[in-house]
Amino acid sequence: MTDTILANALLVLPDESFYGHLVLREGRIAAIGRGRDIPHGAVDCDGDLVMPGLIELHTDNLERHIEPRPRVDWPHQAAIIAHDAELCSVGITTVFDALRVGSVITSNNAGYGEYARALADEILDLRARAALRISHFLHLRAEICSQTLIEEMAKFGPLDRVGIVSLMDHTPGQRQFRDVSKLRDYVIGKAGLSEAEFAEHVADQQALRDRVGEAHEAAAVAEARRYGAVLASHDDTTDDQVAVSARHGCHFAEFPTTIEAARACHAHGIKVMMGAPNLIRGGSHSGNIAASALAEADLLDIVSSDYVPSALLSAALMLGDLWGDLARGIGTVTHAPADAVDLHDRGRLAVGARADVIRVTRIAGSGINTGAVRGVWVQGRRVG
Repeated sequence: MTDTILANALLVLPDESFYGHLVLREGRIAAIGRGRDIPHGAVDCDGDLVMPGLIELHTDNLERHIEPRPRVDWPHQAAIIAHDAELCSVGITTVFDALRVGSVITSNNAGYGEYARALADEILDLRARAALRISHFLHLRAEICSQTLIEEMAKFGPLDRVGIVSLMDHTPGQRQFRDVSKLRDYVIGKAGLSEAEFAEHVADQQALRDRVGEAHEAAAVAEARRYGAVLASHDDTTDDQVAVSARHGCHFAEFPTTIEAARACHAHGIKVMMGAPNLIRGGSHSGNIAASALAEADLLDIVSSDYVPSALLSAALMLGDLWGDLARGIGTVTHAPADAVDLHDRGRLAVGARADVIRVTRIAGSGINTGAVRGVWVQGRRVG
């Protein structure tokens, strides 16, 4: 296999950035050199950033492709391939596709059905057929306040590439929706409920949580261990909730809603992940803590694109500027997420690491920290 050499680039390593060149050989990074010289046959990067491919731990993007309009079920293979191509185009080379497990099947107004096992089979089939450009793992979002969680999780096993199980609890009146008015706006807007129907939905969900919550949480933790997956908490709000997450052995916390919860996470050795849209928009759409406040308090470790794939790179560049440390900012979307899920073969420009690499040009004068992806290599093969 012919070497690929990326030269005259600003290389972003975990702890520093410098001009140099990178040699990709047989799927790995074979050498790193300093200086702006351009070896024979190398790609001249014109001073662009060259960094590890971005690692996305929590994205709802696939759902948007599967259901591009309410109640429109798009052909799944085409949707998965389009989702994969979109992530590749914005520099994401490893993704944990978030799939909900746990459904509410008896509600006439705000119920939702099972889909995760069938969709996972389609993702894994396309991966086995080499139809996807980037590396895909599964992230099972275990909805504690549901009716079918245990049955749905039993359908997965250690061979399904389940890398993350997150403990989701969207019971009205707590965590993300402790302000029930925010939930009202979301549910009424999405499901078209009347005020009376919404009140019935809240009461039903709270009663359901009281009946099954404890058993479902214990089952989700046990299933994560059976899969060999990393555990994540979701929307921790109080010190007590973080303490429970720590007892479960959670590696990272998705979107803690208060600065108190973020501080408690760090005290327990739990990494804090926040959404890139929150950072870029200047606040949470649910009225919770702003990601920028956690960044300024040195309480932000990992960034997720959440529902806007292109936001991941922009947020990392924004953090680099905020902290005055480009390598640290880029680290929140490369080696930090890789370490959180025990993927130690990627996320760093280091000799011997997997050759998942992107080339990025920074765009000046755009109002936000925009980077244009000019090249994507996965295991040393150019895919975008």
